[in-house]
Amino acid sequence: MSSAFEIQLIAIIISVACALPGAFLVLRKMSMLSDSITHTILLGIVLAFFLTHDLSSPFLIVGAALMGVVTVWLTETLSKTRLLSEDSAIGIVFPLLFSIAIILITRYTGTVHLDTDSVLLGELAFAPFDRMIVFGVDIGAKALYTSGVLLLINAVLIVLFHKELKIVTFDPMLASVLGFSPAIIHYGLMTLVSLTAVGAFEAVGSILVVAFMIGPPVTAYLLTDDLKTMLLLSAIFGALSGVVGYQAAALLDVSIAGSMAVAIGIIFTLVFIIAPKRGLMSVLIRKSRNRTQYAQMTLLFHICNHQNNTVAHEENGVNTIAEHLHWGQKKLEKTIYSLVRGKKVDIMHDLIVATPSGAQMVENAKKKLFE
Repeated sequence: MSSAFEIQLIAIIISVACALPGAFLVLRKMSMLSDSITHTILLGIVLAFFLTHDLSSPFLIVGAALMGVVTVWLTETLSKTRLLSEDSAIGIVFPLLFSIAIILITRYTGTVHLDTDSVLLGELAFAPFDRMIVFGVDIGAKALYTSGVLLLINAVLIVLFHKELKIVTFDPMLASVLGFSPAIIHYGLMTLVSLTAVGAFEAVGSILVVAFMIGPPVTAYLLTDDLKTMLLLSAIFGALSGVVGYQAAALLDVSIAGSMAVAIGIIFTLVFIIAPKRGLMSVLIRKSRNRTQYAQMTLLFHICNHQNNTVAHEENGVNTIAEHLHWGQKKLEKTIYSLVRGKKVDIMHDLIVATPSGAQMVENAKKKLFE
């Protein structure tokens, strides 16, 4: 197995592992907590290292996961006081805990290979050099197996607790009535996010973990309202960004992690522009259509209100109606043209007259207003 293939496979596995819990963070409007957790777990690693003096100890993962939960708890405790918003609480807790970790590393672990740069940035190019040896046999890069276990845990837990996660995410009150504990589900999800972050950052770094955890789910959110479809699309977008990012990095000879993060951004931007319902183009088209419909109804109401009056020639005249509506000539001409084309109005002797179809359209609108 070539190193290039291993790097891409690791990226795919990690991206999918991060995207699955990330989808629930996006839906719960807790995206920035992922950034906070991926940095503050460093303090958990440092404290666990002080207790074990072993960088390969599994207690480092335990310490990191616990610190992720502590981060969430501190953030929520501050925001529940109503003195701080949630984003302000994150802005206090995240720098505090992360800075403590940096100070401890620089002060007490100067002779130990515990590098903050590698934690933040990671480097997938080095992942194939850390091999998994079993009974003297090289069975592949260690990151393949750690990320694979991580993906398996996330997938199994999300499948097993899909119903609970879905109900707690969309209706916590209903979850309580049905006997679920929103708090337990919430902190269980945060623990899963913490484990995912600590399990992935050694290979890809915390910055790319955040990108994988939030970018693909946000992109998928623009395309669907179905949770299962969103999870599937999140996994697909994550895997695609991993492959495209690696190929771009190899072609341009630049940072692999940076290229993957950029690929996530590019994929999101494309979907953000062209998504059928929530895309920028769709929104702009809907706004334009709504403005046109509003202008048409305004003109029709005006015409119908004055059509049988003695002042109809003054109010509904082609050359005078713009003044009464306070419209520009270009807007008036465009609206009249669209109504004439739709057979809602006719122009007779320089007078704009509503057709039976246009009059019926006004009557239907009035009925809806007063229903």
